[in-house]
Amino acid sequence: IRHNKIMNKFKERLRESRKQEGITQKVLAQSIGRTEDCIHDWENGRSEPSIDDIIAIAQFLKVSTDFLLGNDNSDDLFA
Repeated sequence: IRHNKIMNKFKERLRESRKQEGITQKVLAQSIGRTEDCIHDWENGRSEPSIDDIIAIAQFLKVSTDFLLGNDNSDDLFA
């Protein structure tokens, strides 16, 4: 159950963070060496990123891995 909660938070925060920065799925995919379909699948919960992918996403979007995974105290990055 906890794993599902974490991945649900991840997909929400990935999409929120990417859109807040004005970054397309294509640009994010190219920056971390993945496909646009891969990013789409992550944002829709169809597949899960590796730990290395989560780190690369966090670095590119300038957020923490804890934020992406919901392991922080904030409910929303933009509150």
